[in-house]
Amino acid sequence: MPFFELVPRRILPADPNEDNFPLDWSPPVSRLDSFIRRLTAQKLLIERAVELVADVPGPVLELGLGMARTFDHMRTLMPEREIFAFDNVVVAPIDMLPDAHHFILGEIRETLAFCGPRVGAPAALLHNDIGSGDEIHNAATRAWLAPLVPKRMAPGGVVITSFTMELPGYEKLPVPDGVSANRYHFYRAPRS
Repeated sequence: MPFFELVPRRILPADPNEDNFPLDWSPPVSRLDSFIRRLTAQKLLIERAVELVADVPGPVLELGLGMARTFDHMRTLMPEREIFAFDNVVVAPIDMLPDAHHFILGEIRETLAFCGPRVGAPAALLHNDIGSGDEIHNAATRAWLAPLVPKRMAPGGVVITSFTMELPGYEKLPVPDGVSANRYHFYRAPRS
């Protein structure tokens, strides 16, 4: 039996004014729609972050290279900045990979902690793209990632992340219009 037949379905009344129509109901979102919303949100956040860090020196850290879509967008928007991409596997097309100096392969919880000499300067922008739809996975990742982030950020630097993080002293910024408030989170490092 296919998976979709095992998922219970709620039968909704045809008229939203009926008493038993759930107030919090919204139409289902397809995986394609969700993917488009995620990429649109990343694009809007990255473009806003580029504006915010225009006067902040330092490289960009891309946590989770994946297929290199956001990496490619950032290098198009910031050709003058060094961008260091971190991942534990290579899945991006060869022509999208950063050069060997700017690609840090290995477990990010280990490589991020010790990347200082290679990266050379605190980051103006950190894009965390290693979250998942699984809150337990995100909680585990948050536990080791959040303490590492401030050590890698320049004053006034911006963090884009798919899950909340406790970053003492950081300002939580509003996400741009068009980005769902809980889909991504946007933080700015203290200026001093």
